Amino acid sequence: MKYTNIPHTDLQVSKICLGTMTWGNQNTPAEGFQQMDYALESGINFFDTAELYPVPASPDTYGNTERIMGNWFAAHSNRDQVVLATKIAGPGSYTAHIRTTGFTPSSIRTALENTLTRLKTDYIDLYQLHWPERNTNFFGKRDYFPETSEQWEENFQEILETLEGFVQEGKIRHIGLSNETPWASMKYISLSEQKGLPRMKTIQNPYSLLNRTFEVGNAEVAHREQLGLLAYSPLAFGVLSGKYRNGQLPDNSRLKLFPRMARYNSDQSREATEAYAAIAAKHNLTLTQLSLAFVTDRPFVTSNIIGATTMAQLQENIATADITLSTEILKEIDAVHERIPSPAP
Repeated sequence: MKYTNIPHTDLQVSKICLGTMTWGNQNTPAEGFQQMDYALESGINFFDTAELYPVPASPDTYGNTERIMGNWFAAHSNRDQVVLATKIAGPGSYTAHIRTTGFTPSSIRTALENTLTRLKTDYIDLYQLHWPERNTNFFGKRDYFPETSEQWEENFQEILETLEGFVQEGKIRHIGLSNETPWASMKYISLSEQKGLPRMKTIQNPYSLLNRTFEVGNAEVAHREQLGLLAYSPLAFGVLSGKYRNGQLPDNSRLKLFPRMARYNSDQSREATEAYAAIAAKHNLTLTQLSLAFVTDRPFVTSNIIGATTMAQLQENIATADITLSTEILKEIDAVHERIPSPAP
């Protein structure tokens, strides 16, 4: 396994991060335990979760993934072996069962205290804001357009001051963003520098062969400010594993169980997937290997968040950490990207 540091910290993390968002819905607690066991044995020391998980968000399953992880930590007494990242949910109709108060100081305190209880730990290594409170382009929205009726008022300094309090209490070690834009990233960084407040260390955004929108603006911020990308959906909801090719819709697959999750299933996405599959076959790689190796090796990526519902998937995903794509393969990938740029933002 390869390792790197979370920028601006001494925390060393594996280049592959274990994603967890299916545990408690598509995966049982026992399967979650098995995945964590195997990941840790394979050298993965970085786990990512969220209070929202599992997905899709539901009042019946809210917090279950964190509970599964907390039970695993308690059973193994190995919390100190894992760099643990989690996230506070942002506002929206799909999270109204969690709270409707956004990132107010009291909301952050409640969310963090409940998360610590579920995870059976007294600190979080990386605490992230899951998505913005304001109107902007994330979760499949390609372009930004102002909403004149928006009620949001900028509260970034208040958020940083609130998080600083929890850092001082020892409940949070570092903080990060998720589903964010270059504008907000720079505002947070500037405020940290001007006011002496904790710095956002990471940004967890989607990044894959089907979604390279991070490279427009965000990648330069990540590079020049050392804001580490934690890339999620590197297989585009499993589309880049190839399991949906030729019209297939396997049982227990996300697109069959949750058909409204069609973000990566457009005609253009299918066309691009076939082109990338041809490149993989030409170079004796699986589509999964090509897709994950591409993401892991990008210079602005701190860690690549994988997710699996079976042990076979997990094993293949983790093994890609040792694959480096040649210049020839990267040129062929870029040629497809020029022809079909980011069909699934």
